[in-house]
Parts: sequence; C-alpha cells; structure tokens
Amino acid sequence: MTSPARPGQGEAWTVDDLQDLPEDGQDYEIFDGSLLVSPHADVFHGAVANRLRRLLDRQAPPGLLVGQDIGVSAKRSSYFVPDLFVAREDALDQGGPALAPADVLLVVEVVSPGNAGRDLVLKRHEYGLAGIPRYWLVEPRKQTLTVLANAGGGYREAAVLSATDTLRTDQPFPLALPVGDIF
Repeated sequence: MTSPARPGQGEAWTVDDLQDLPEDGQDYEIFDGSLLVSPHADVFHGAVANRLRRLLDRQAPPGLLVGQDIGVSAKRSSYFVPDLFVAREDALDQGGPALAPADVLLVVEVVSPGNAGRDLVLKRHEYGLAGIPRYWLVEPRKQTLTVLANAGGGYREAAVLSATDTLRTDQPFPLALPVGDIF
C-alpha cells in the first residue's frame, strides 16, 4: 500500500504533498521534486539554534520577526526549512504553506555532521538563486559563524567569525552578536 501523500509514480513531490505526511520525528524538505528526509535535530543542535534566536530576538526591530519551523519555497518543487530565519512580519500574516524568498532577509543553518553537504552546498545554492540576501552557517564543532552575502544569485563569504569575535552588522538589521554566546 502506498502512502496517501506520495505523488503518482514519476510525479514530483510538491509543497502540498508535505501536509499529508505523518508527524513521525523526521524532517521533510523537497529539492527539485525529490523528497529529502532527515532525523530531527539533536539537543545540542537545538540549543545552539535557540540561543541564537534569543540573541537575535532581543535586537530585532518592529516589523521583523525571527522565526523557526516555517519553510521557504521559491517554487512548488523545492521547499527548505531553515533552522532560523528573519522575515518581514507582515509576510507571516499572509498564511500559506511556506514563506516566499522575497520576504526573507536571512536564513540560518546550524550545520549537522550528518547533513553538512545539504547546508554547505545544496541550500547555499538554492537560497542564493532564490535571492535571499543573507545566509549564515553556524558550525558548532568549529564554533564558527560564517556570514554569506548574496551577490547576484550566489553567495560570497563576507566573514568567518570565531567564538571570541563579535559580529557587528546592519544586515538583516543593526546588531552586535557575541559569537561565543551561541555556543
């Protein structure tokens, strides 16, 4: 018996198909019509993401929201759920299955050893093509934060910061972030 969420043989997965998948502790994303499945993040990964969210929340201006657990989709056949994002708050009022990249100012991925290629290569490429202005990669094992800036559909490395550094930036909003406080 096939899953009711599974598209017909030879058909691509879409964002709409995800709504019928079970709540089974797996994380589901779609790349170019193919379903990507990974285990839910571990406690340390979650702690890093939540510490960073708390630091960003404290400095976020009105009208911008720091969030988690909402997907970003540039097209129906690709859908990713970043560990964190900063978006225009009014975009969340519109509803729907995912945020549009035009409403997202920053995506953040906490790099997991078992999933590093997805964050470092695949998502970097896709988020860049979608036009998301900033992409941060947080690497807990190295205790680094890599800041990537979109330059015409692809990212260039703007900074690599260690736990002893403080990120000072105006993007996605003015902030001072002691990198060591993330870890």
